Amino acid sequence: MICSTLPAQNLNFFQAKRASFQCSPSPLKPSTIRASFRSITSSTESTKKHLANLDKLLQKQVPEPIQADPKPVSKVSRDGSSSSSLAQKGGSLLEGLNLSRIWPEKKAAEEMSPRHLYRLQRLLSMTPEYSPRNHLGSRWREYHGSNDWAGMLDPLDENLRREVVRYGEFVQAAYHAFHSNPAMSTEEAPSPQHVALPDRSYKVTKSLYATSSVGLPKWVDDMAPDLGWMTQRSSWIGYVAVCDDRAEIQRMGRRDIVIALRGTATCLEWAENMRAQLVEMPGEHDPNEVQPKVECGFLSLYRTSGAHVPSLARAVVDEVHRLMEKYKGETLSITVTGHSLGAALALLVGDELSTCAPEVPPIAVFSFGGPKVGNKGFANQINSKNVKVLRIVNSQDVITQVPGLPILEDRLDDNMPLAYSHVGTELRVDTKMSPYLKPNADVACCHDLEAYLHLVDGFLASNCPFRSNAKRSLVKLLNEQSSNVKRLYTNKVQALSLNLERKGLAASGCLPSPSS
Repeated sequence: MICSTLPAQNLNFFQAKRASFQCSPSPLKPSTIRASFRSITSSTESTKKHLANLDKLLQKQVPEPIQADPKPVSKVSRDGSSSSSLAQKGGSLLEGLNLSRIWPEKKAAEEMSPRHLYRLQRLLSMTPEYSPRNHLGSRWREYHGSNDWAGMLDPLDENLRREVVRYGEFVQAAYHAFHSNPAMSTEEAPSPQHVALPDRSYKVTKSLYATSSVGLPKWVDDMAPDLGWMTQRSSWIGYVAVCDDRAEIQRMGRRDIVIALRGTATCLEWAENMRAQLVEMPGEHDPNEVQPKVECGFLSLYRTSGAHVPSLARAVVDEVHRLMEKYKGETLSITVTGHSLGAALALLVGDELSTCAPEVPPIAVFSFGGPKVGNKGFANQINSKNVKVLRIVNSQDVITQVPGLPILEDRLDDNMPLAYSHVGTELRVDTKMSPYLKPNADVACCHDLEAYLHLVDGFLASNCPFRSNAKRSLVKLLNEQSSNVKRLYTNKVQALSLNLERKGLAASGCLPSPSS
């Protein structure tokens, strides 16, 4: 192996002397190697040249781990652990190996740190670490967006971080409930959907459905009869829940009504997403202002009624009326949250609820990975109705840039077909900020809701690295986006011998909230 690295003209010399070449198997012991060479009787200039070449070789960086002699030299394992000590004569050579090139994902010093390994093991642990629930009290309106979250986003307020992630988990519950039972009967009205809420202080009061105004040919169902839910016109899309725990109501400073909406799941929902032309919103509008318009497909899913279910618009308004009457006299808030398609529909819900009654509680929308919904006229209408919108956006997520033409957004005339505009205040995160995700993660990962919550949990400020005391479990992120997690950490999971599926955490829909 050493001969192959020496000049070709000296190859025959070493082959002739192989019998007298008594050397330790480890190239990390220069004293042993040099002693073996000194035993060679030849004192020619060629031998001196070989010794000089070998000294240079021992000082070069090693491109890959080399099996070293176990007695005098410390062995560094792939999981970052190290043995007790280094040989005194080989220590300087080991330092010259530049281990950060062997493991390019992280610095070698950090990877060999027991503290770093303990933190990773804790994030993969089964033990839930619930965050302390600080008393919001009289400041709850600020966290609900009364001042458009001014001064709370960069750096990110600790209490607001927890609230954002908590509302994201309500959307995760909607995804889990739908995929557990996606099919709907075409003959009768559906039964209420069971939802495993992440917060036990809330209870579900209403199931919500979205219906497409377009249909697919009958032969599609004939081709795939077992996937009928993919082509059904009406599908369960979310729920209404209300806080029903006195201690939690006191902590939050009000009784909170949550409307959670999942993202695209069926073929017809995808078809509606593609209907990107802007259409005017129904109702009377000021002719002197830019007329509010929204995407045709979103409005279709929002306002179309099904065979046995009301439209999403009607169901939400009726349920909010009922809850306002039931809890009349109490301090209430309405929080609409959604991901992807659900984020788009959440804006339509917030817009409509703002005028559904004379005295509507404060309305806030927390959207994750939401596309553009309407034009500047729609954005102005949302603002004029005092609906507060916090858009959580991943810089790497292309869904947040469509529909429309991002490059020409500020140059398009308001009456043009693709003159889309974003709504609300933006909280921007970035996949590249996470030490666990690959910087070139694919489109699915950058749009994934769990990846969003992971990034929000670790976000401190735009000019700060990922926070070191993030507490959100990495289990679900590894299960759903293992191909986008750095190999270093997927290897660590195997090294830590965590049988996640056997322990049952992977199947759980309720993850611990982050700690501040």
